[in-house]
Amino acid sequence: MPARRKPAGMRQDHRSLRLARSVELIAALTLSLSTPAFAADSVTIIDLVVAAPIPDTQREAATKAVRAFYNFWNTGDEALLKQAIAPNFTDHTLPPGRPQGPEGPAFASRRFRAAVPDLKVTVEKVIVAGDYVTVHMNFTGHFTGRFGQTQGKGQPVPFIATDLIKIENGRITDNWHIEDNLTLLQEMGVAKVDL
Repeated sequence: MPARRKPAGMRQDHRSLRLARSVELIAALTLSLSTPAFAADSVTIIDLVVAAPIPDTQREAATKAVRAFYNFWNTGDEALLKQAIAPNFTDHTLPPGRPQGPEGPAFASRRFRAAVPDLKVTVEKVIVAGDYVTVHMNFTGHFTGRFGQTQGKGQPVPFIATDLIKIENGRITDNWHIEDNLTLLQEMGVAKVDL
């Protein structure tokens, strides 16, 4: 008995479905090949707000710099830091002992990761307003290393921070930041506060 031919409309539907599946597969392969190796550790950004109308290219450049900078804080990968900040980077709230300029964040990350090697960052909110971006973060990790004279005991050390950064030509030029250092130091057992 000869095989029945499918109606022309069904053959076309099957070809369209195969074509769509092929396009999906190619897109998935392209994305997987172009995604950086740090994607598994990529920082989570929960809420992104563009507070003022800006050109698409400026918004994309700002978002790219923000992602690279906070992926650096999330992973400690200094190549990401180099992508994010400009050579004339200035920390306007520079803590004592931290070098100014591009070396400052790298120095801070290395020192803090010696105390909290599993440090992770979740970006709760990013507000893009022209050249300025406000970023609110939650940090988590466990104090298993040393901080000054104090040896960690594996205790969790969640704390919050907020940055105001300025972005020019797709790179971060300026940073003002505040961290909940009191909570962090109490969790680490370094500071005690009686209220």
